[in-house]
Amino acid sequence: MLAELFLDASRGCGVHSPLTRTLLVAAADDLARGGITARVMAGAECDRHGTVPGLRFAGALHRLVLEGRAPTLAKHYPTVGGKPDLDTLWDDALTVLHEHTDELHVLVTSTVVQTNEPGRSAPLFGGLQTATHLAADEAGRRATFPIRLLEVGASGGLNLRPHRIAYRVDGVTYGDPGSPFALDPGWTGRPPVDPGHNLRLVRRAGCDLNPVDVSTEDGRLHLSSFVWADQVDRFDRLQTAVELARLDPVPVRRATGPEWLAEQLARPERDVLTVVWHSVVWQYVSPADRAMGRAILADAAARATPMAPLALLVYEPRRTHTAGRYEFQLLLKLWPAGISLRLGTGVGHGIPFTWDTAPWN
Repeated sequence: MLAELFLDASRGCGVHSPLTRTLLVAAADDLARGGITARVMAGAECDRHGTVPGLRFAGALHRLVLEGRAPTLAKHYPTVGGKPDLDTLWDDALTVLHEHTDELHVLVTSTVVQTNEPGRSAPLFGGLQTATHLAADEAGRRATFPIRLLEVGASGGLNLRPHRIAYRVDGVTYGDPGSPFALDPGWTGRPPVDPGHNLRLVRRAGCDLNPVDVSTEDGRLHLSSFVWADQVDRFDRLQTAVELARLDPVPVRRATGPEWLAEQLARPERDVLTVVWHSVVWQYVSPADRAMGRAILADAAARATPMAPLALLVYEPRRTHTAGRYEFQLLLKLWPAGISLRLGTGVGHGIPFTWDTAPWN
């Protein structure tokens, strides 16, 4: 039932976004009563959980606010200088829903949720440092390997330049100290290797079923609309990441993950560590594509050598031993070394993050 999916999405907001939670709870009630939300969401009644229709609904409203076309609602949205009044939020949202029903319907039914959260570059940076150091140790190299970074589900590609960010931790700056993008990664602990070494990314590429061109205003608005509107720090971080991406473009190809990976991993690349990376995309991938992707990666892993190593680095939610609870884990596999580690845990947006290395079984 669509209303249940809205309520499920509202629970995902938790205490992190009272505005989005309030909006989705009210919209779920309106859906159940056959109100205007049902017209906006027409055709989405059978959407599966992974398409997150509630967040598409919230994102469509946010986009109108960002474009300056919903002033009644904008006064509640901190991303445009507003201050939420949760008691009157839904009444003002209803005005916008009635005024822009058809347009909101098009936005909701023609888009997919894409947060492309640049905060995930912080655990990625530490994971890449770990991978290249371990690969060098296994190969008996004094210098670390340069890295070829391949991102599946890259969206707008905002996490394809982790080496170009300044990570400021307790008065120490890692990464690129001259970067226009400075980030407090919120680390507890540190990676299992020294993150102060120069991280060399010699090639970068990404794929996505629905790539976002962040060099355009439409692309920036698309990604911005999916940031919860009362999380101004995240919103500002996204804008800075988009500007960095415009200065350092990395095209994202429209392709399925398995199709693209098969091409990219067709042959080992000597003297380079190839890292396959993805973050918070697994839930959106079909079971068939998951199985195919695993098979392609296993085939490439069998061809890896100490001087042409391969790594899988992922940041995805995993169910813990506590019933019904998920946590986001940074996981690393390295071939042919056979190393398999859980490097730490964090929140969905990558910040904060706790480094705690243990075997990944």
